[in-house]
Amino acid sequence: MAAVKVFPLKCAVQHYAWGKVGLDSEVARLVSCNDSSVVIDEEKPYAELWMGAHPKGDALICDNRISQKTLGEWISKHPNGLGSKVKDILQGKLPFLFKVLSVNISLSIQAHPNKELAAKLHAQFPDRYPDKNHKPEMAIALTPFEALCGFRPVEEIIGFLTNVPEFRAVIGNEAAEILENSPGHPRQISDALKKCFTRMMNCEKKTFVDQLNMLVKRVLQEGAAGKDAAESNGELLLRLHSQFPGDVGCFVIYFLNVVNLEPGEAIFLGANEPHAYLYGDCIECMACSDNTVRAGLTPKFIDVHTLCEMLNYTPAPASEKIFPFVRDPCDPCVFMYNPPVPDFSVIKIEIPSSVEEYTISPIDSASILLVISGEALATADPSEINVCRGSVLFIAANENVDLCINSDGMLLFRACCMQ
Repeated sequence: MAAVKVFPLKCAVQHYAWGKVGLDSEVARLVSCNDSSVVIDEEKPYAELWMGAHPKGDALICDNRISQKTLGEWISKHPNGLGSKVKDILQGKLPFLFKVLSVNISLSIQAHPNKELAAKLHAQFPDRYPDKNHKPEMAIALTPFEALCGFRPVEEIIGFLTNVPEFRAVIGNEAAEILENSPGHPRQISDALKKCFTRMMNCEKKTFVDQLNMLVKRVLQEGAAGKDAAESNGELLLRLHSQFPGDVGCFVIYFLNVVNLEPGEAIFLGANEPHAYLYGDCIECMACSDNTVRAGLTPKFIDVHTLCEMLNYTPAPASEKIFPFVRDPCDPCVFMYNPPVPDFSVIKIEIPSSVEEYTISPIDSASILLVISGEALATADPSEINVCRGSVLFIAANENVDLCINSDGMLLFRACCMQ
């Protein structure tokens, strides 16, 4: 019998406190649709579905013909299944972790180091920075999705310095005036932004807590009087303050873009890019690393010095943060999200209702396939697998999968290495 190179996975669920609760969570809905034996706890958060071989959540293999129990064990035994480039260049391990996230409460404002800084931080503080790898990430919205991403255009930040005196107070007049009076040279603007952000992050706790409480009180009073809260980003401020009272991260909203993604739209988060996921459901793909430098909206350790030194202080509008996909000229069902890193790409496969048979093409990379909607019989010699919403398949390099579709179209996402 031919070796089994395409097989279903049972993937780890992470119950972080910020996740959507019960069947409000897309993670919970996907897991329960795929496995009728799963009972969803309506009191419990279902934050992340991990599809990959990460040691903290190695996917289980659901095929009794395979002796290995987990995907990580299978890859160790069959490294050629990764594909020649991945096996040789990316150290013989699956270089990405594929996820679904269901966000109810804001994640911490954070950034991830590049490889050079990651190696340095790991050597100095291995307890805080557990590996030497970078951690680029891409999020693709499944539902309307809200995030903070990158520094706003300077004019917007200056507008908040004018309209939100409490924000100005935590930065200080000196740093604020340097930004307001900085000429148009990009380096000088970045230096002035860095000075303002660093002043805020190093503000004495009593000062920023007092100013934050004053701001919240003022926004509530203005709202009660019917005044528009847009000048102070009031709606978001109150929401984040209710989640993280007294947290300096509440002021970060005046520095960073608020990005609202529609389903299918994406953001790519490269090294040193400040960001936070605020609300919604998304697909996420990331390099395998746990290195995170936090800036706020968290009870966890904030490494202020490292954060302020590493960030990319290049301002840009929110519209520039949306990462474009490219339609495959050879297959109208395929949309490619190819970030500028070798660790991963994501492919969206949108099969219309008029198509009854479809072949998932072979590529020289291991891949993981997630079914968001639709049903089919998937055939990959010697296997036949019934797939439905929530199914996850591992596809070894250079294997194709034939789908005999028995639903009104399908939506799938596939993580792989294309570069």
